[in-house]
Parts: sequence; C-alpha cells; structure tokens
Amino acid sequence: MIIPEAERIFYHLYPLGFCGAARRNDFASPAGTGLRAIAGHIPRLRDLGVNALYLGPLFESIAHGYDTLDYYWVDRRLGTNGDLKALVQAFHEAGIMVILDGVFNHTGRRFFAFRDLQEKREASAYRDWFSQVDFSRPGPAGDPFCYEGWNGCYDLIKLNGHNRNVREYLLGAVRFWIDEFDIDGLRLDAADLLLPDFMEELNRVCTSSKPGFYLLGEVIHGDYRHWAAPGRLDSVTNYELYKGLWSSLKDHNFFELAWTLNRQFGTEGLYRDLLLYNFVDNHDVNRVASILNNEAQLFPLYGLLFTVPGIPSIYYGSEYGVRGEKQGHSDAALRPAWESLQADSADGTGTPAALFATIRRLAALRRGSRVLREGSYRELYKSPEQFAFMREVPGERVLAAVNISEGPAVLRIPGNILGIGPGRWRDLLDGASFTADSGGLTIPLDPSWLRVLVLAEREYPC
Repeated sequence: MIIPEAERIFYHLYPLGFCGAARRNDFASPAGTGLRAIAGHIPRLRDLGVNALYLGPLFESIAHGYDTLDYYWVDRRLGTNGDLKALVQAFHEAGIMVILDGVFNHTGRRFFAFRDLQEKREASAYRDWFSQVDFSRPGPAGDPFCYEGWNGCYDLIKLNGHNRNVREYLLGAVRFWIDEFDIDGLRLDAADLLLPDFMEELNRVCTSSKPGFYLLGEVIHGDYRHWAAPGRLDSVTNYELYKGLWSSLKDHNFFELAWTLNRQFGTEGLYRDLLLYNFVDNHDVNRVASILNNEAQLFPLYGLLFTVPGIPSIYYGSEYGVRGEKQGHSDAALRPAWESLQADSADGTGTPAALFATIRRLAALRRGSRVLREGSYRELYKSPEQFAFMREVPGERVLAAVNISEGPAVLRIPGNILGIGPGRWRDLLDGASFTADSGGLTIPLDPSWLRVLVLAEREYPC
C-alpha cells in the first residue's frame, strides 16, 4: 500500500538488533522467529500514530546486514522469505506501508561473485563486478589482489556500478522484492556513492513495477537536490536538520536551528518544495537522549520534529527516551534487542510513558492538520532558548512556539511579524487561548515545552 508522501510518519526499526539476533551468522542454524515477533508490535505502532515502517537490512549477511551475501533470501537469523511476506501483509492490513534497506553500493566478502573472484582470480567471470580490482598487489584483507572497500572498510566490497551485469543482478533483486514481498519503497544505503544513471534506472524499474513506489536515499553531506530530483529519488535523509535540532537544544542556541530551517525551507529556501526525511537519531548515531543534557528537552525536540517541514521518523525505542552511545567502533549499543530496553509501557509512569504519549499526540495533531504536513515555513521569533515559526497554506496557519529553558518564558511577537490582525489563538495541545491585539501576540510557555496555535474560530482534530 502507498500512503501519500506528506501524510507519512515513519518508524525505523533495525531488525537484527531489535530481534536480538546473533552478532554473526553461522550459516547453519535454523531460521529464527524475529520477523514473526515484529508483527506483535503492530498494535503499539498504530497507537503511536505511525503509518510507515522502515525496516533496516534483512537479507542474508555475515554480520550487521550491510554486508549482504544473498539478495534473494532473508537472513536466517531473522526468519524466512515467507515470514517477511507475511509481515509486510500484516502491516499493510494495519494501514502501514513498508520500505526496506537497499544495499547496492557494496557487498560482503561471502557474496557469490566475490568468492568466485577469490577462487579464480583473473579467470573469474566476475572480475569486473567490483571496483578497482588490482591483481598486481595484495589487498589489506589478506586477498592476493586489491579492491575498493566502502570508506576504507574491506569487509564491504564496492560494486562496479558501471557493469551491466551488476545492475541487472541488483535490479532483478528489487523486482523480486516487489513481486514477492509487496514492499512499498526502499531506503538506499550510501546513496551518495551510487551513480546518478543507476538511480534513474532504478526509479524506472520501481515505478513501473509499483506506481507510487518510494525511493529514499541515505545522504549525509552535499546538495540534497542532486539526489532528490525528478526521475531519481523522492527524498533523502535530512542530516543537516538532524544536526541543527539536537545541537540547538544541547547548546541552548536556537540561532543554529533557525539558520538551518531558513536555509532549507524559508522563502528562498533550497528545499522548500521537497519533503525531506527528518529524524533525531537512527542506527548510526548516538541516541538523542544520550546527547541532550536534560531529558526534559526530549519533549520540545519531538515537538519540533512533528511541526517543521518534512517527514518525521522515530527510531525504535526512542519513543521511550532510550539511551545509547557508540562504544569505540561498535554500534551495538545503538541497536539493542527490544527485550533489553525494559521500556515502560505507554500507560505507565515517568518520562518514558509521558514521551510516548506526547509523540502519539503530536502524530495525531500532524495527521489532522494539512498545514503541518504541507505548509510553507516562516520564522517569527528566535532567542537562545525560545523559538517560534509559522506554517501556512492558503486559508490556514499554524504557529509553533518552543521553550527549552528550565523556567517559564513569555514570547512577544509583534503584529507586523505575525502578519495577522487581532484575533484569538487556541493551543492544540492544551486548549488554552490567547488574544492577539493590534500590537501583536503574547505567548506564555512552560519550561521545556511548546505550544501549537491556530486561530480559535477554526477547528483541527487532534
């Protein structure tokens, strides 16, 4: 099923971690049951308000899933192809679309073509499947030849994207995933390293196989329009906004976030007509609860995530304020088993339950407001610890005001900045109302909280 792009609220799940799979594949154990267990979380995710699921790497690999060795079989540590098919169907029946990780830049060392290269060397039919293969010198991983690895990691062998047979193999796998599992999209790992014409060919294959198919690219640096362009990808990961969000709260410096939002979505913003994929943490970066100095800041942080332009995404466990930091070169602490999180349930007490309830409320608010999904962006106010902006579509406006200080604050937005005459505004979160006079609007804010205001005469479900 395809959810309209502006209406999507993603939940990001890293299956090998979530399901508590063994760190390395022994290629002998019977299929696990993790994918079947994920289906048990559907009621909780529906309650949270998500309607799109991003499932991290699923196909047979050696270790972390991004070292794929077979694109046609689900990793035995997670289950079977039949389990994945049933899982996608269960999510579809619940009204939730599903996208998978597409790892097309590199493979693992046990990938069949690389093993053939190891065995036959210059005589291998697959010698041109990989980038910069050089038989004149040994490789750093102990092979009698050298090759290009991803980011200097020689357990991840870079594919030669120019090779027609490589492309046909990868595109054939994608067609298989669509036909066999009925997936709704892909998140392209290391999209910044994929060839533009490969992305264009992938786009044609996917959209012809399933109209509305979603292509999201992992991009950290650069001009997002290079990838999120007609005929290529629909969206990319908004790492620039991610940095502005956590850094502004941690450093009590909303000027950074204001600059980022204006650059991206303001009147002259570079991406004002794109719906970028927004997040506050994921499987590659420290949990945001471990970054911020005060867990109370999680509430305005998620308030921002759901009210700024773009598509919000929640990384599993972070809806309860779960912590986790990289340990050396290991990402294991970022990708824990669900059972190890010991998160409170949504009807419990304390910060975990309150944060879950707040995100659920914000998700409902966003679903019920076209302006939060599609509206333009205009800055109204900024100071180190307070920030306000307007989202607008013809005939509708929403004003978001945020306070990250440990004490209450009062914002005064002059009438010429507000751009709207006198009237009453209502907070969609607590129902409080405030009157704008000819001089502007005064907004009281609780510590580490926000208000989301609409003109009182209009009604928005929330």
